[in-house]
Amino acid sequence: MVNTTSKKTKTTETAKPPVAKLRIGLISASIWERATDNGTFHSVTFERRYRDAKGEWHSTQSFDKSNLLTLAKLADQADTEITRLAGLNREQAAA
Repeated sequence: MVNTTSKKTKTTETAKPPVAKLRIGLISASIWERATDNGTFHSVTFERRYRDAKGEWHSTQSFDKSNLLTLAKLADQADTEITRLAGLNREQAAA
C-alpha cells in the first residue's frame, strides 16, 4: 500500500505555512487556517513518510492498518489543537 509517485507541491512567496504541525513517529498532521467573511476555519492534512528501496524519503497520504491507531491519535490531537486555536481567535476578536 505504498504510493510510489512523488508529488512536489508548488510554493509561492504568498503561500501560508500551516498554523500547527503535529507528529507521531513518521505520521504527521498539518493544520491549516482559512479566514473568510463567515469566520476562521481550520482543515487538517495527514501524511506518512517512508523510505524506498534506495533509501530516499517520500510522502504518501495512504495508510496501512498498522498506521490507523496512530492516525486516530493524531486526529484527536489535531481536534484539540483546533479547539485551542479557535479559542485564541475568539479572544483576539473580543479584545
